Amino acid sequence: MVEFASGPYRTIIRNLWRYSLIGIALLILYVIAVSYNFLWLFGGMPSLKALENPKSEEASEIYTYDQQLLGKYYIENRTPIEISQVSPNVTSALLATEDARFIKHSGIDPRSLFRAVGGFLTFRNASSSGGGSTLTQQTAKNLFDTRQEELRGALGSIPIIGLVIAKTKEWILAVRLERNYTKQEIMMMYLNTVSFGNNTYGIKTAAKTYFAKEPWQLNVEEAAMLVGMLKNPTLYNPRLFEQRTKERRNVVLSQMKKYKFLSQEQFFTYKRKPLKLDFSVENSNTGMGAYFRSVISADLRQWIKKYNEENPDADLDLYTSGLKIYTTIDSRMQTYAEEAVMANMRDQQRKFYEHWRGRNPWVQRDKVRGKGKRNERYVEIPGFIENVARRTTRYKQLKAEFGADEQAIWREMRKPIKMKVFVYGGKRNEKDTTLSSLDSIRYYKRLLNTGFASIDPRNGYVKAWVGGINFKHMKFDHVRQGRRQPGSTFKPFVYLTAMDQGFVTPCSHLVDQPTTFAHGEDNNNGPAWTPKNSTGRYSYQSLSLREALGQSINTVSAQLIKKTRAAEVIKYAHEMGIESKDLREDPTLCLGTSDVSVFEMVAAYCAFANGGIRVKPVMIWRITDKNGNVLAQFSPNGNQVISANRAYEMLHLMRGAVEEPSGTAQRLRTQYKLLEGGNEIAAKTGTTSNYSDGWFMGMTQHLVSGLWVGGDDRSIHFRSIEYGQGGRIAMPAWATYMQKIYADKTLTNYRPEPFRKPNDFKIDCGGYHIDSSQRYIPPKVVPEDEDEILQ
Repeated sequence: MVEFASGPYRTIIRNLWRYSLIGIALLILYVIAVSYNFLWLFGGMPSLKALENPKSEEASEIYTYDQQLLGKYYIENRTPIEISQVSPNVTSALLATEDARFIKHSGIDPRSLFRAVGGFLTFRNASSSGGGSTLTQQTAKNLFDTRQEELRGALGSIPIIGLVIAKTKEWILAVRLERNYTKQEIMMMYLNTVSFGNNTYGIKTAAKTYFAKEPWQLNVEEAAMLVGMLKNPTLYNPRLFEQRTKERRNVVLSQMKKYKFLSQEQFFTYKRKPLKLDFSVENSNTGMGAYFRSVISADLRQWIKKYNEENPDADLDLYTSGLKIYTTIDSRMQTYAEEAVMANMRDQQRKFYEHWRGRNPWVQRDKVRGKGKRNERYVEIPGFIENVARRTTRYKQLKAEFGADEQAIWREMRKPIKMKVFVYGGKRNEKDTTLSSLDSIRYYKRLLNTGFASIDPRNGYVKAWVGGINFKHMKFDHVRQGRRQPGSTFKPFVYLTAMDQGFVTPCSHLVDQPTTFAHGEDNNNGPAWTPKNSTGRYSYQSLSLREALGQSINTVSAQLIKKTRAAEVIKYAHEMGIESKDLREDPTLCLGTSDVSVFEMVAAYCAFANGGIRVKPVMIWRITDKNGNVLAQFSPNGNQVISANRAYEMLHLMRGAVEEPSGTAQRLRTQYKLLEGGNEIAAKTGTTSNYSDGWFMGMTQHLVSGLWVGGDDRSIHFRSIEYGQGGRIAMPAWATYMQKIYADKTLTNYRPEPFRKPNDFKIDCGGYHIDSSQRYIPPKVVPEDEDEILQ
């Protein structure tokens, strides 16, 4: 034995030890060199701060006031969760498939590494031999991109060497992660960052997308499918490759059996089960309040920009910072609003199709003579669709491709292609069809649209918002972006101005008779103008302001603005909350001829219901970071713009639309039974010329809501007041919405009740008084001289 040890073998053993020690020393030096970027050859490493706070792109979440998830803003749809929120089936499948020795190693598993190398050299299947990367290494790779340009040194651009250096960095990071975090934390870092395909990141989003479940609800076969997808989410996409995905799932189940997570009997049971998906991709087009989410994103980006300027270290981003945004929307009221609006629009669209059967609805008035008198009829606008087409992105793309070759452009515009279009009913309100670009325009131009908003006047909280009939196919928001003529819904500002300026009292009477504005009078730049009533007739009756407003008599509004002048009405409208700077300073303003938005109309009406206090609408009340730290809190901001008594008088006048026998909204009382239980409603309908715009504004003690209905183009509308008036086309949605709210006993803040009379309310208008029912009682004798009443 001594001779054996002292022979040539001793030299061999000594050399083996020497070279091994040298190799180990060189490896250590190499790792140190990579760690510290020796001579800038290897590139930098993520900082210690980054390691302690690993950064991944987290979706910012939007919540309703009652804590329901409203939606997300994201680039990568990811929502981190804790391990307590994950089913054990997921962690078992993950360990069995990806890293069975996860609990035993310290970030790098030499046994798995050698097994993977051996599998590669002997061409064995990777699923049986196992991969070389541990879960910790894969987590490091997901969290820290070691191959990005700023971390690439002088050697990083050399193909094989660069790959080895990047892999080394992942090993180093894996060891550091093991030192800084527990095994459970590392596992959740992995499950929260990994991709499951279809822009789905993290186990929470994956469970929701593929199975409509929370991650703690996943059963064995569901967990196995999701874990199996991690090998290649594209290759094992269950929607596209069902059989292949099922085979991969069964491989995961086999691994679970191998490592004793499943018995033999359980394995065979789960193996035979089919894939049962409940697939629904979460995106900005889906979910509740899509229009609302789209609109406030601009407000949020503006706030973030200002926040980052004031806090240079913040670096917030709406799509990646995992913010929690708490809105004022109530999920119940939003649901009721969407249901009510869609039911009304489905009904109105059916009537619209029938109304225009066999004809195109894009029309203009044409004056013709017949039998000695002048008549008006509607004729189709020539070239309407082609003119609309020229404004589309598709036409502009073709114009850039074909230049002046109009024939080629229109040939492409007439070429049929497969597409999805919005329809009422069907799966998710859409239908697969084949249409040309021009036919698509024709289809969508026949659709009526809408905008609805509901605000609590006490604090300005926006409770519901429906910006259109379908956000996926029609993204234009008709609540704040859209601006249309409000028609008679603008008249309350005229009445308010006249009363506040002392020209009339709530009990004044005016005669329904022609009122003419001469050329130049109150900025009337056209010929002499005499407004007509919607019926085209004058009754010549003496009407109280309540009757006149309730019946929407145009001549009375004309008489009032003749006294006040348009400039004063504009001043009051702005004070109440109308923000439009384009209100026309001429007599036609009394009929609502200047464009406004649904949003500002509802906001302005809130001052009537809130005792004359204008509260600026609030859509977001709190924003926190991903850890729950409050970044901003927004409080209501109000100021008294008219007296409480004046506001109550205006409510009384507008109650006439509902309570008076000839009121334009009396169906709220007779048909919808919304005045039961002592409830009071102040309302105003609105209809513009040609019936292009139908409006309805409704107020209760604690809720103000309003909506517009019409075609996206003003030339698309009904042809008669029977169908096109606001009381027909818009009011049903408001009524249905309120019925749903009153039926929900959990909405205790919005129960039926009368308007609250100010404590010091007094009125003296020549013998008129208010009785216990708070109805104005006129004296027995009404003066006939209009000027006497106006004084």
